[in-house]
Amino acid sequence: MKVSLVIMAAGLGSRYGGSKQVDGIGPHHEILMEYSIYDAIRAGFNKIVFIIKPEMEEMMHRLCGDYLAKRTARDGSPVEVAYAFQDFSSVPDFYTVPPERTKPFGTVHALLCAADVVHEPCCVINADDYYGIDAYRTIYEELIRLPENGKATMVGYLLKNTASLHGTVSRGVCTVDGGKLCSVREALKVQLYPDGTLRDLARDESLDPDTVVSMNFWGFMPSIFPALKEYFENFLRSDAGKDLKSECLLPVMVDQQMKEGKLEVSVLHSADKWFGMTYHEDRAVVAQELQKLHARGDYPESLRV
Repeated sequence: MKVSLVIMAAGLGSRYGGSKQVDGIGPHHEILMEYSIYDAIRAGFNKIVFIIKPEMEEMMHRLCGDYLAKRTARDGSPVEVAYAFQDFSSVPDFYTVPPERTKPFGTVHALLCAADVVHEPCCVINADDYYGIDAYRTIYEELIRLPENGKATMVGYLLKNTASLHGTVSRGVCTVDGGKLCSVREALKVQLYPDGTLRDLARDESLDPDTVVSMNFWGFMPSIFPALKEYFENFLRSDAGKDLKSECLLPVMVDQQMKEGKLEVSVLHSADKWFGMTYHEDRAVVAQELQKLHARGDYPESLRV
């Protein structure tokens, strides 16, 4: 059975101050997405899809793609590698991109750009996050038994483990009941303070540290693509489509699909800790955490063996 890992890597990484997706942070200069790929393949995934900007293709071949194509999946088949490109050329003809707009259209558009190469159950992730070994095992087992229509899944994390002391972060704040996702809203300015308290500065309200949040670790069936297309086109036709910085986001789209009764999402939990790099100051902590995982034997000396 084909199951793909879809990596959203076309983001600009503006807050980080550089291309964090390709920052060699592991003991042998591994980039964060290499850990995701390694964990996914040993969990059972046998296809890797990179969503990138067109100008990143040569670099991505060099960093990951070419050596991945020589890897063998757990089922003995060669690992399939595919590329999808997120740029303005894929925007529908009815919409004219404002000449001043430079920001990508967000995660809904990113995944939609992969519609031609993803025809199987898929796990969708950010390129610049570490999700943990157990998370991939858990979501793989869920994906291979999900029915085709109307079902999806996600791995949830605790808010207190996903914020940064170095600035605000955007998180999908979830309401969960009986293992099912009831709602998800995008909190755009979550700030962690040294005493452990958290606040959504956009709403000026405190947040429970144990709130479950989405970190864009989604599991979808290929039937999601028509819904993505419809939602993105409606976004472009709305006032948000005129905003030069607005983004069409997966958590918001999933929330609407659930409210309309079109999608049911199971919430999975991982025993591992999430970490990522939103700001450059986060780098030292992430590098230290990766060193610990290698030293503990969770990963071999080099991920490219």
